[in-house]
Amino acid sequence: MMYRFLIFSTGIFFLCMLPLNAQKSHILSTAKSSEGFSASRLARIDSMIMPLVRSEEIPGAVVFIMRHGKVVMHKAYGYRDHESKSPLRKDDIFRIASQTKAITSLAAMMLWEEGRFQLDEPISNFIPEFKNPRVLVKLNNADTSYTTEPAGREITFRHLLTHTSGLDYPAIGSADFKAIYAKAGVPSGIGNDADKLEDKMKILATLPLKHKPGEKYTYGLNTDVLGYLVEVISGQSLSDFFRTRIFEPLGMKDTWFYLPASAHDRLVPLYDGSQGKAEKLSGNAYDKVDPDYPKLKGTYYSGGAGLSLL
Repeated sequence: MMYRFLIFSTGIFFLCMLPLNAQKSHILSTAKSSEGFSASRLARIDSMIMPLVRSEEIPGAVVFIMRHGKVVMHKAYGYRDHESKSPLRKDDIFRIASQTKAITSLAAMMLWEEGRFQLDEPISNFIPEFKNPRVLVKLNNADTSYTTEPAGREITFRHLLTHTSGLDYPAIGSADFKAIYAKAGVPSGIGNDADKLEDKMKILATLPLKHKPGEKYTYGLNTDVLGYLVEVISGQSLSDFFRTRIFEPLGMKDTWFYLPASAHDRLVPLYDGSQGKAEKLSGNAYDKVDPDYPKLKGTYYSGGAGLSLL
């Protein structure tokens, strides 16, 4: 048995387990039994999700569970568009945001298995701009200038995979680094359709770290850098690597950074649940992101965010 990927829905995700030989979606069949799951416990999923829909905490959800290559449960609840009461469909497409990180990390580990790099190897061997990193000492809030000191060690692949490199996050990170990244034009990854990952990661490499690599955990742009490393090592764009090495072999035909026009009508609206009830976004999301970014014809393939899938 092998864990393949996470099935993400509106506010809820379930782990999908496939055997190693379940490579193509066309070989999957519906189970005639619960395939070893407790039928009574599977029934609890209804009682968990329906109250969330009725209370409008979520507009809807899709549940997909499979085992031994057979579908045990595949069901849509609630609405794809709560305002119009349009029912959610089992083949609707969701933005998976940071779940993109899991797929980028898989891509990197595929290259590691091929002997293309070592986990404790400095990433500057592949992206020279990351050589001799420096750590932020003090930020001048008046003009966003800053002082730094040498980090004393290099960022490695292991640091990126464990979010211990010292990189922070734009838009959702600490106040100092939100300011530093904004001034430098380094994005959070979603909705930057006209940019190129290579350009932004090379700018990021010139900026200070929050702390020394390996010193502690900081959730940051680690997986975006990892995505660019996949591009450098493989010689493919991250989108092409995903398509040829992961999505097509696994039959994931509806997983994209930017959806083909034929799939636009299956993209669900984006809702905000921060106030307790799901409310459809009428304007931009955080970091000035257009909620319809999956429908754009973009060139920015963020390793840390941005994928949409069925």
